[in-house]
Amino acid sequence: MFCIDAIKENDILFIDALLDQSFGVDRQGKTAYRLRDGVSAVSELSFVVRIDGVLKACLQFWPILINNGDKAVPALLLGPIAVDEECRGQGYGLRLMEHGLETAKKLGHQRVVLVGDEDYYQKVGFSRALGEGLEMPGPVDKNRLLAQELVPDALNGIKGMISKIK
Repeated sequence: MFCIDAIKENDILFIDALLDQSFGVDRQGKTAYRLRDGVSAVSELSFVVRIDGVLKACLQFWPILINNGDKAVPALLLGPIAVDEECRGQGYGLRLMEHGLETAKKLGHQRVVLVGDEDYYQKVGFSRALGEGLEMPGPVDKNRLLAQELVPDALNGIKGMISKIK
């Protein structure tokens, strides 16, 4: 049985192992992790997939700011998302993201950013075009900086460096 559930405290060790399996043990050296350092994930937007009670996928969102001129605009950073290798290609990641994005919208969030492959993430509404003008600190392939509006025109005129919430 497939179930999307909130992350529980006892899931953390399993999630770390799943993230290491998916992205390698050096994953924390990536630029997106600099935006997560010392910041808590949004607890209402931290989910896992369980299949027959066993954790098989995870997703978290993190609060960020887009420094748009003299104004800092709130946004979410999606990720990391990981699916156990034996379950990949079965749509669990997409369903998990759809659930997370729908929940984020219901909670009043307006915009989401991520670093990833546009061919995959466009299936849930992300695009490179919406990420134009956004920048991340550190090395990031600009072609992989994607964004999505949860509210129409939420990124209209928004450009600038992404930073973590302090």
